[in-house]
Amino acid sequence: MASAAKKVLVPVANGTEPLEAVITIDVLRRAGADVTVASVEKQLTVDACYGVKIVADSLISDCADTAFDLISLPGGLPGSATLRDCKTLEGIVKRQSADDRPYAAICAAPAVALGSWGLLKGLKATCYPSFMEELSSSATAVESRVQQDGKVVTSRGPGTAMEYAVALVEQLYGKAKADEVSGPLVMRSKHGDEYSFTELNPVKWTFDNTPQILVPIANGTEEMEAVIIIDVLRRAKAEVVVASVEDKLEILASRQVKLVADVLLDDAINRPYDLIVLPGGLGGAQAFTNSEKLVNLLKKQSESSKLYGAICASPALVLEPHGLLKGKKATAFPAMCNKLSDQSEAENRVVVDGNLVTSRGPGTTMEFSLVIAEKLFGRQKAVELAKTMLFVN
Repeated sequence: MASAAKKVLVPVANGTEPLEAVITIDVLRRAGADVTVASVEKQLTVDACYGVKIVADSLISDCADTAFDLISLPGGLPGSATLRDCKTLEGIVKRQSADDRPYAAICAAPAVALGSWGLLKGLKATCYPSFMEELSSSATAVESRVQQDGKVVTSRGPGTAMEYAVALVEQLYGKAKADEVSGPLVMRSKHGDEYSFTELNPVKWTFDNTPQILVPIANGTEEMEAVIIIDVLRRAKAEVVVASVEDKLEILASRQVKLVADVLLDDAINRPYDLIVLPGGLGGAQAFTNSEKLVNLLKKQSESSKLYGAICASPALVLEPHGLLKGKKATAFPAMCNKLSDQSEAENRVVVDGNLVTSRGPGTTMEFSLVIAEKLFGRQKAVELAKTMLFVN
């Protein structure tokens, strides 16, 4: 008989770092874990940082009597402080510790929540650099990207979230499962290194005042890819419009994360965009390619030599069949590259060809987003951003 799925709790609040929450949820669900996303607010929908709206599965009060195999706290402010001040959550995590079951936190949360609850005593732990001093009063603070000490795993920030999530899979299921899950993510081999990309036919990416960027989402969109793109580009101070191609704002992403768009596509298409970026995910890419309005918008964008991009399944399932890769070099999710008519540059993690940018999968999305930031704002700004997010050491 198959063993019951491992139960994982990921609490979220207004001001949670969305990328840290969503990457953890997505990667653990890929491993087969039964992940409950629980809001510590009075309602299910939380306003995470950078304008990302996440709909939780339940309220934290509904989780008080459940035994979890793992609890993972995302960072972000004021989210981490709200998690700390939630008495129900504090009780759940303290019971987890007393029962000698795994718990984890990333970014500000190790210092702000776990440390202040006294749950890191005598343990080696890490956190976001600006909270290291606070952490050192409640734990042995170390500068690792991911730190495990016994049943407790901690990590540093948005740029270490995928490594952290894979470490949690290993803790729950072992190394073989962690390797099986991380393979299709297309992660970097050397975490913390500066990112690079391949550029052909370089052109200057221009905009007036603030870049206007459209990010469509649909049922089946890869939530890590969507949230990383939105989060990073809003951090870079671009104006990002998230538009649902469905008939309502809330979409159910590929790993069952519920995200809320800013507008419906119908309400987004009557204005110009400097850049349109498509996240991947099989179902999402199929919804995009079937959306006549979105495809027409992309064709107009391409015809007027404006900027467009896609990652994962979308270059192969959306851009290629609609002639939007004609005469262009591109890449896509490794298993989909056979659908590209020109595969000569497909082994690269991020490919820029003039006004087009493409990339491979969840584990290349941070690089993809930083390359967009670099093309818009310059290398210095993008590398600063990468360092702030702890993606680059």
